[in-house]
Amino acid sequence: MKPWIGRVPTACLNDQQIRPTEYTRWADARERFARRPKDKKILDDLKTSIPRNGLTVPIILGISERYPDDVYVCDGHHRAIALIDLGIAQFAFQWYWIRSFGVRMEQGPFPYYVLGL
Repeated sequence: MKPWIGRVPTACLNDQQIRPTEYTRWADARERFARRPKDKKILDDLKTSIPRNGLTVPIILGISERYPDDVYVCDGHHRAIALIDLGIAQFAFQWYWIRSFGVRMEQGPFPYYVLGL
């Protein structure tokens, strides 16, 4: 069985609803990507390819078992920033629970209520 794929408004990529895991705030991710040539190239390539081909790899979201209102981008920070910059309305994602005994991609629908949707 394949992992479930959903769609969520890109506007949810903010410091309250869907947070970055590797950075304190989305502004921190953006600043780091702007400073590093490798990251800047990745973003530039995504900003060229996404309008042409769409988002070909879903963003991976994780929800903490301990803090179920906390939703994080676990994979796809560059894609998320590119989507925000391009003004794309929605994005495709897969998701999993971040549990003490490990993670597995979910095959059922995402609990949109955790985002207040």
